[in-house]
Amino acid sequence: METNREPVIRDTQTFIADKAREPSGEFEPSLEERRVGSSSSHGGLPECYVIVHNVAKRHNIGMLLRSATAFNVHQILVVGRRDFSAFGSHGAADHVSLKHFNSLTDAKTYLQERDCSICGVEIVDNARPIQSHPFSGNTAFLLGNEGTGLSPTELAVCDSFVYIPQHGPGTASLNVIVAASIVLHHFAVWARYPVREREGAKFSVAARPMRRGPRNRCPEDPAELAARRERRQEAADGDTWQDMEDGSLGLLEGEEGGVGEAR
Repeated sequence: METNREPVIRDTQTFIADKAREPSGEFEPSLEERRVGSSSSHGGLPECYVIVHNVAKRHNIGMLLRSATAFNVHQILVVGRRDFSAFGSHGAADHVSLKHFNSLTDAKTYLQERDCSICGVEIVDNARPIQSHPFSGNTAFLLGNEGTGLSPTELAVCDSFVYIPQHGPGTASLNVIVAASIVLHHFAVWARYPVREREGAKFSVAARPMRRGPRNRCPEDPAELAARRERRQEAADGDTWQDMEDGSLGLLEGEEGGVGEAR
């Protein structure tokens, strides 16, 4: 005997989130609890950060930028070198906020001020499987070097760890960008970021924002730039020369006749 049944239509993102919770059977914070301690730039939802440090293959950063904007990463923290390669980003570099730090300690202090924990992506004893979504708020992900993984210094700054379970025998680990994409997608699902609208078979792309400063280089922090100008002025007053960050002498980047972007 046939009965008429209404088809059950479920939001794809909700379905994925429900399935992701099944393996662990653990309690996950409610939507309101996820908002606690989070800023409003994502509509009150938890913010996602990525720390770039000790990357062996410079072109991987460009591909990381593409994944970062796809999964609504709030900001990428570049530690060490200020310049980077945008190869493979397909224009995504202009849609991602980048901030430079001289050390991991400086980056961690910045994140702590924003109530953000650091989660290392590494196969260590206390790491949790990514599909269990062991997150509790604003989170910054730190991925290891392509060849050696997270260093002792990087491990020390992490507050928690996740790993990506593998099910086949052919490889010991994933490419760092593949791993980053999986992790960022899981966080976006857990945080309930709105799904981007589509245009045909692809997602819509926002108008490219106006770029400020040199291409493929983290912008100078205004406070840091002001401090450098002050040091240069003091050096000039003392009739001495101050070495610039790039090893040259003379005008600061962005000033007339300075380093600036090639034309």
